[in-house]
Amino acid sequence: MIAETVCSAAAVAGLGIAVVTAYRKRFLAAARIAAYALVPLGLVMTGVVEWAADTAFSPTAWAGFAVLGGAWALFATTRTVERRRGGSRKERRAAARSAQAEAVAPAASAPTLGQASRPASRPTAAPRATGGADDFSDIEAILKKHGI
Repeated sequence: MIAETVCSAAAVAGLGIAVVTAYRKRFLAAARIAAYALVPLGLVMTGVVEWAADTAFSPTAWAGFAVLGGAWALFATTRTVERRRGGSRKERRAAARSAQAEAVAPAASAPTLGQASRPASRPTAAPRATGGADDFSDIEAILKKHGI
């Protein structure tokens, strides 16, 4: 009974504010305020407020909300664990089989340039007098390996 009275009073107060706002020639804002003010009155008239009050003070309803929360927590936990593991057991086995079958991509080590595009001879670099040639020997070996 008190909830219905409070909602009705809030609706009347909101409509009063809407009238004052319309008097100030802010009609769009006044219409919006009136719409918000009529919501509590509509909820009282449809019985939602009474249902909510009955639910709020019912231990059975709160126990039901607790069960729903527990179910949601279990669902979220299992989804998180499933994502971390990478899916179901069948999906993991299938992924392991495909990973073993395609461990190395075919022709992955083939050079991208053909033999005809390589120059016939390359000038050799003279070793430096400072002894820095040893530092670049590894790099030269890698470049030669890749045909650069």
